[in-house]
Amino acid sequence: MRATRDISDRDDLDVLLRRFYTAAFADPLIGPFFTEIAGTDLEAHLPRITDFWERALLRTAAYGRDAFAPHAALHSARPLTAAHFGRWVQLWHATVDGLHTGPRAERAKEQGERIALALLRRLGGPGARTGGGSGGFVPLAALRLRSVV
Repeated sequence: MRATRDISDRDDLDVLLRRFYTAAFADPLIGPFFTEIAGTDLEAHLPRITDFWERALLRTAAYGRDAFAPHAALHSARPLTAAHFGRWVQLWHATVDGLHTGPRAERAKEQGERIALALLRRLGGPGARTGGGSGGFVPLAALRLRSVV
């Protein structure tokens, strides 16, 4: 499937998030955080995460949950590193690019990067390693991503 239009509604987000989480759950680096540590039920998770992205991109849903708490719980079970967040961003970009093109799609990718960096900094404290070097965040401009979908 070739990206032809922008993200326009909740149905678009549902398709995007299902495709993204299918890839993320199967990923050898970050998949275990969803499947083994959190034991995430995708069908239960999707409405909440769709509310989050609908609010962020379309401004049409209410989202009043604490997005940090589940990540903090995962981090306490097994530390989340820059490599984990970098992989999440890679998969997110590839999934968005595989389905959509336009201002909201670009905003979704930018927002995903900002969220990943903010979570990494907050989980790792003031000295969190967020870029460069071995195991750090990989600049997305340096990557050639293939669609995971």
